[in-house]
Amino acid sequence: MATFLHKLGRLSFRRRRYVALLWVLLLGGIGYASSAAPAPPADSFSMPGTDSQKAFDLLDERFPAASAEGATARVVIRAPEGEKITDPAAKAEVNQLVAALGKGPQVAGVADPYKANAVSKDGTTAYASVTYKVISTELTDKTHDALTDATDKTRAEGFTVETGGDAVQAEQEMGGSAELIGIAVSAVVLVITFGSLIAAGLPLLTAIIGVGIGVSGIAALGSVLNLSGTTSTLAMMIGLAVGIDYALFIVSRYRAEIAEGREPEEAAGRATGTAGSAVVFAGLTVIVALAGLSVVNIPMLTKMGLAAAATVAIAVLIALTMIPALLGFAGKRALRRKDRKNLKSRADSKNTKDRGLTKPGATHSTTDAEHTKPNLGTRWARLVLRRPVTVLLIGVLGLGAVAVPATSLELGLPDEGTSAPDTTQRKAYDVLSESFGAGFNGPLMVTVDTDGTKGAAAAAKTVGTSLAKVDGVAAVTPASVNPAGDTAIITVVPTTGPSDHKTEELVKTIRSKASGLEADTRSDVLVTGQTAMTIDFSQTLDDALLPYLGLVVGLAFLLLMLVFRSVLVPLKAALGFLLSVAAALGAVVAVFQWGWLADIVGVDQPGPIMSMMPIFMIGVVFGLAMDYEVFLVTRMREAYVHGARPAEAVVTGFKHGGRVVGAAAVIMISVFSGFIMENDDMIKMMGFGLAIAVFFDAFVVRMAIVPAVLALLGKSAWWLPRWLDKLLPNMDVEGEKLHKSLAPSSSRAAADEDRDNDEEERELEPVRG
Repeated sequence: MATFLHKLGRLSFRRRRYVALLWVLLLGGIGYASSAAPAPPADSFSMPGTDSQKAFDLLDERFPAASAEGATARVVIRAPEGEKITDPAAKAEVNQLVAALGKGPQVAGVADPYKANAVSKDGTTAYASVTYKVISTELTDKTHDALTDATDKTRAEGFTVETGGDAVQAEQEMGGSAELIGIAVSAVVLVITFGSLIAAGLPLLTAIIGVGIGVSGIAALGSVLNLSGTTSTLAMMIGLAVGIDYALFIVSRYRAEIAEGREPEEAAGRATGTAGSAVVFAGLTVIVALAGLSVVNIPMLTKMGLAAAATVAIAVLIALTMIPALLGFAGKRALRRKDRKNLKSRADSKNTKDRGLTKPGATHSTTDAEHTKPNLGTRWARLVLRRPVTVLLIGVLGLGAVAVPATSLELGLPDEGTSAPDTTQRKAYDVLSESFGAGFNGPLMVTVDTDGTKGAAAAAKTVGTSLAKVDGVAAVTPASVNPAGDTAIITVVPTTGPSDHKTEELVKTIRSKASGLEADTRSDVLVTGQTAMTIDFSQTLDDALLPYLGLVVGLAFLLLMLVFRSVLVPLKAALGFLLSVAAALGAVVAVFQWGWLADIVGVDQPGPIMSMMPIFMIGVVFGLAMDYEVFLVTRMREAYVHGARPAEAVVTGFKHGGRVVGAAAVIMISVFSGFIMENDDMIKMMGFGLAIAVFFDAFVVRMAIVPAVLALLGKSAWWLPRWLDKLLPNMDVEGEKLHKSLAPSSSRAAADEDRDNDEEERELEPVRG
């Protein structure tokens, strides 16, 4: 692979104008296609195979006029203090509000609270349910304005009026600037790392082009593949981070090759052949992790994962082709000015020596490497090698302590009870809880389907009578029957709130009784509603967690065995990942569930962690963690293959890769942290979780635990059984074949002899640990 990528890098360098033009034309073409494409479909949420989804589909079919998929708003009205909502004057005001709501654009219907039994027992509060013909994302500004105007008019008469539901427009906060924040911080880190504006600009430019192509492609194919606008969120987040990192590693290796005296074209080829090989395998691990989200069988997650995986693939291709092309334009200007001067002085000194102009007794200036003291990466690696057990214990115990809050993880989906206390949605939620009971914020919908017969009314009455006797049920409303008379809806109000564990138990109880009720009434009884959908969503994710983990870790383990030709190094990488993701989940629980540092992060209301967060973090963080593993340990493997002792290989890896890996981690953390400022709870939690996970994995696991473990394992770390070594294809990620093909024949023969001796020694070396 390294040889092929070396040729690709040199070709891109020589044909830089064509390569750069090709990518720019591709960006422009896909950008134009996205602008001309129909608007992407609105977000849709489904869980094929679950009871709640079956019931939802049944309602959509049998009650088309009810707009099962349409947006809803619940308008809560409380009478002025000392008055009743049932007083004639208050009743007239509520009727005017209901009439005004019914005249709004896109309204399918409004339930009169006095006819729908939606008045509290104390007579102070009522609520009107508004159903719309379209889903929430398709509501127009006029529709939102009509809802606001109607409620403001009633509020002006002295009534307390609050609104909840997905039809209510969320209050706009700071958001949408996450990408700009991430790019700005990344630019600063790149300038500090490279000391050159040109070198710093290359990763940013290619990452923006890659993300632009990926996101534009999602928009262009949105209507064809049913990709909603939010599908691009993960693609943008991951694509921007890995796009900068992949380019960073190739540019850094190019600068190192130039510093060793190679010409720019050869340096670009070697950088693409060595660092580019690591980029390919790092990208593959991320792609496997993201595409693996398909096994969860939730279409929304599948689309997000595949779209992000495609964007990562584009980032890899750009890093392998466009970066060498842009380096062709930059040449030696990718180096710092000081480094360019040093190169020139060394070249002049060599020319002087070659011409025999050096005076007798004169000494030649030493190289930068001889002058320069060991860098931070080298000093850190040597420190870890001196105290591997201490570093290992501190790292493992520290992450273990941070992971402790994860043991109290509570999963759920955000609802209006977790909104900021000053929002109208939260106020409506609280008023309903006070006046009607917590269960009114999460009613269950029970469907009774008689399969074509017209006995739904009688069957629903039997079902409703039975459910009213179940513990945890506060109320059961009379059944609503469709015009055909074959399907009915019963609303069951729990005594507990939608996120309460007792409500989940109630859903399970009703479903367990359903089989008996179905036999008695000869009908199908299904439970749905937002609360039931949330419960089924969590259960679906729980069931898919272990298969997903096994698939992703298994495939990545095989990839890493190909990269490192070792059994213990991939195993160490997987265990380190599990430790970092557990610590990240612990931090997420501490902030978003317990409320620690909530004001700093911007958490308005602590609550349950999103159900998709664990499996989402496992997928994304695993791919990113393997990035750092590949980039850092590949350089160690390269040094070991070329004759360095195990300890020397660790030091070499940190000498050449520690600074770059640290910069890459800071860049990725800054990109993810920018999304914490978004006003979407899901995006905020994703941004925080990924940022803290990268911090733990890069700076604790890869920078501390990995070298400590490698120091303890010694040569055993690189052990591979002879039969497995013959079975696995040699991908030459470390560039051994490439170095041999480029080395002079005499040096090549010596290298072959050293390699044979090293292999013989490793075969005789017993496996320790």
